[in-house]
Amino acid sequence: MDSELETDYLVIGSGVAGLYFALRAAEHGRVVIVTKKSPNDSATHSAQGGIAAALAEGDSPAAHIEDTITVGDGLCDAEIVDLAVREGPRHVHTLAELGAQFARQGETFELTREGGHSRRRVVHYKDATGREVQRALVAAVANHENITLMSGHTAVDLLSMAKYGGEPACFGAYVLDAASGEVVTCLARATVLATGGAGKVYIYTSNPDVATGDGIAMAYRIGAPVANLEFVQFHPTCLYHPHAKSFLISEALRGEGGVLRRADGMAFMADYHPKAELGPRDVVARAIDTELKKSGHDSVFLDMSHLDSGFVRRRFPTIHERCLALGIDITRDPIPVVPAAHYFCGGIVSDRDGRTAIPGLYAIGETAHTGLHGACRLASNSLLEGLVFAARAADDVRRTTHRRPRRVAPWQSGHATDSNDAIVVALNWDEIRRFMWSYVGIVRTDKRIDRARSRIELLRKEITEYYWNFRITRDIVELRNVALVAHLVIESAGRRKESRGLHHTLDYPGRQTGSPPQNTVLVPAAGGPPS
Repeated sequence: MDSELETDYLVIGSGVAGLYFALRAAEHGRVVIVTKKSPNDSATHSAQGGIAAALAEGDSPAAHIEDTITVGDGLCDAEIVDLAVREGPRHVHTLAELGAQFARQGETFELTREGGHSRRRVVHYKDATGREVQRALVAAVANHENITLMSGHTAVDLLSMAKYGGEPACFGAYVLDAASGEVVTCLARATVLATGGAGKVYIYTSNPDVATGDGIAMAYRIGAPVANLEFVQFHPTCLYHPHAKSFLISEALRGEGGVLRRADGMAFMADYHPKAELGPRDVVARAIDTELKKSGHDSVFLDMSHLDSGFVRRRFPTIHERCLALGIDITRDPIPVVPAAHYFCGGIVSDRDGRTAIPGLYAIGETAHTGLHGACRLASNSLLEGLVFAARAADDVRRTTHRRPRRVAPWQSGHATDSNDAIVVALNWDEIRRFMWSYVGIVRTDKRIDRARSRIELLRKEITEYYWNFRITRDIVELRNVALVAHLVIESAGRRKESRGLHHTLDYPGRQTGSPPQNTVLVPAAGGPPS
């Protein structure tokens, strides 16, 4: 028998945005957090770099704003950038008060520099900042009596008043309990999507396995617009090794003097950007992609051997230990690296308080499109965004009015049966990820995008049929969401007839001039898109 639970605020996702929101919102209501695996299975936990904040003498919010807008390539929302940059530092201090052990020099934070920044302003904990932030937030959440954390639970679909003849308002979600197979009806005054990104749409990604675009897909299905999904940030340096799945080589290595070299040992970044290795991520990723296509080699190399070996080991202990276990001593050996899908700059359209177009539905963190990142994200602005907009949403959400039908229909499996053909899911997933990498990856063309569109249309029909015929599992839910997000990325990329930021197309190599640059907004058709 499927069950029902009720809370004030339902949070879907357990990264920095979801956990920070929960702590703030628990001051005035009950919070339930659902997360697909354990709370540490998040992009936050694997974030190496840090949190960008104008805290140093000689730095200023104005300089941080300028760097953000420059890297955003004309599409940042200036008001949102100003808000995030000015409010961010106090949330860094709040994390420290919660117990996050950031690196310090005496009483002040030790700051590092990353690509696109004009000065050192990245607060960090060695090379494992996200893990330390996650540790502090999970501990605080575990000790809060108003917060319930439900691990091993996957959100399937949002509950919408439109299904009951009312306005398109959200009042919770259907949630699958992986252990029992039961679908729980979670009712809430407000539902907060903090589901992270969708790197698993691509075959090569730095993201954890849970990054399947669930929030974007669920929100779009009930009518929420999405924007700028063509702007997928490919991190320039993911470790290239057969036994190193999704292991990121932090941009901070280049910030501390690492040099990118071809297989012949020659440095090449000065040929692509005046800041060389410290150029924006989109430039560095395209440069590496170009070098690999020219040479036919499998990777380029990041060289740290000219730096003090003791400093490298102390500053990057996680990366040093991981590489050493694979036979690479980063103090002496060049690190083989390739680009990998890393961060979605687009997402569910949300305002300065995290509100979407759907009453009762909020989106925060990477799953949201606030306008902060524009066409390309400045390094370490992601954790900053998660903190700032989680806090603002938690303050705003108390004003959310209660909307729900008198009786909520429980989940219905109908005549669905257990699948005995799970290979279909695996094959469809693999096909999507491979053609997205080949056709809608770092460098695009209209022909490649058209090929991707043809393939995703066929696959979505197959997946929809499979979804309705068999009892749901997390794999089926994720495949359905990956397919929809892939469709949205393809449509967004096809509509942008210029090269800007992270969207680079050989058919339109220049930027459109004249009118102000526009966001690519996709609005679901009335009644929602097909499943």
